[in-house]
Amino acid sequence: MTKKESQNTKKTGKKVAVGLSGGVDSSVAALLLKEQGYDVTGVYLKCYERDGEGCESDKDRVSAVTVCSDLGIKFEYQNYVKEYNKNVIDYFFEEYLQGRTPNPDIICNTDIKFGLFLDWAVRKGYDCIATGHYAQTDVSKDYVRLLKGKDDSKDQSYFLYRLTQDQLSMVLFPLGEITKKDVRKLAKDAKLSTHDKPDSQGICFIGQVDIREFLKQRIKPKKGKVFHVDGSEVGEHEGVWFYTIGQRHGFKIKKYYGLPLYVVDKDVKENKLIVGFAKDALKKGFVINDLHWISNKEPKELEKKEGLPCQIRIRHLGNMYDANLTKHDDSKIKVVMEDPSFGVAPGQSAVIYVGEEVLGGGIIC
Repeated sequence: MTKKESQNTKKTGKKVAVGLSGGVDSSVAALLLKEQGYDVTGVYLKCYERDGEGCESDKDRVSAVTVCSDLGIKFEYQNYVKEYNKNVIDYFFEEYLQGRTPNPDIICNTDIKFGLFLDWAVRKGYDCIATGHYAQTDVSKDYVRLLKGKDDSKDQSYFLYRLTQDQLSMVLFPLGEITKKDVRKLAKDAKLSTHDKPDSQGICFIGQVDIREFLKQRIKPKKGKVFHVDGSEVGEHEGVWFYTIGQRHGFKIKKYYGLPLYVVDKDVKENKLIVGFAKDALKKGFVINDLHWISNKEPKELEKKEGLPCQIRIRHLGNMYDANLTKHDDSKIKVVMEDPSFGVAPGQSAVIYVGEEVLGGGIIC
């Protein structure tokens, strides 16, 4: 069964639970599946509670209910606030405390959307779940491949690299083969209330927030010294955990250097920031661990001297770098890119692609 056959063939009677965020993407995902003959239920996942700016959960739930009414489909509600706080928010703060730069959206997808939500759907008798992610799957081989979405400007495969074969085999991505422009038009033509709703930004389920202020909810500022790469003391900062590699602002410098200064390294134990010019924040090689392979099998090329030619992405919608992978040891891989990347930070996810396919990835050490 090919990718196109698996997602475009009429599926009358097949029960699918669609994760509705209250936005246009998930709304159109539900619309398309209904048109394809699925028995669709929209499910709103409540994962975060906070009063004030940055939290739109109540409005989003109302929007999700309205979409279900517009489409004439059933509505369900699941509350994962406790699990989200434990699995995603606690992880987020712990990583920053250790001086790393995490990506909570990846953990949210793995543990919540394609973890708890999928488990619930299976228990309830659904045949599969679906989301509004811009990504694709292909089941034409002996395993489910994860592919980039057609719309390069919206591709979300980076966030999904930790999904397992069991998860991918139960997931539909209806938007994988269309563009954001198409999605907006489909929503408008169907008179969906979300057709002109702005795209969500920021942290998964939380929204757009000031990261430093968000971290200060649990992490107290602690002044430390800023050093230039030449070893000289040049200023002060509020605490290393509030900064990431490649960051330009937020620390105080005693004198003007003629060019902007960026964070190029951190000493968490001594609470020191190391800064330098843009060229000092460039890196061609690094090591990744905590590896995950979509196929459940490590590529055989890693055992060879010449390694595995591939492309590497170190942030969502970031540049795709031609690279070569070789074994560093039994649990780590060495990445060498043809061109240097700016702001490579420990804790970030490095996702491995060959063409349109996501092979897997790991965490930058």
